[in-house]
Amino acid sequence: MKTTNFLTLLLLFVLASCSSVSVNSDYDKKVDFKQFKTYAFLKSGIDKAEISDLDKKRILRSIDEAMVIKGFSKSETPDMLISIFTKENQRVDVYNQNGFGWGWNWSPFWGMGIGYSTVATTLEGTLFIDVLDAKTKELVWQGEGTGYLTKNTDEKDARIKEFVDKILAQYPPGSSKR
Repeated sequence: MKTTNFLTLLLLFVLASCSSVSVNSDYDKKVDFKQFKTYAFLKSGIDKAEISDLDKKRILRSIDEAMVIKGFSKSETPDMLISIFTKENQRVDVYNQNGFGWGWNWSPFWGMGIGYSTVATTLEGTLFIDVLDAKTKELVWQGEGTGYLTKNTDEKDARIKEFVDKILAQYPPGSSKR
């Protein structure tokens, strides 16, 4: 019974961890973020992102939506520039499970059971959103979100929006909304 409860709990944990986005951010503490009211995308940075043009469009649309909700507006003469870059890797998880037995025992003579391992691989990606001061071209804030990726076209918009929304929830520093 304990094994069944443990396996159920483990499965729920794995599913929960697959559906979430882990986020972090860092920023220059000497910068007054209240000075930034307008933004534009840094084309040279976005062109370097090693993802499909369709995914770039999804990310930029999601950033636009999030920035408007926060009260920022897009401009030809922006206060800040936004760039993105991505990383991708394959995550491999190995789950050891015991089928049956008398429990854990160091003795080689009894307590043995049958066990097996399950290997699961998922594609994990990291999206970085950089905010640069448009005047100085210096990085002033960086947000990072890591989570599983999907190849399912129907789910991509929602998944990318989740990444962007969770990352930009930390911008500007010190507030969840502007």
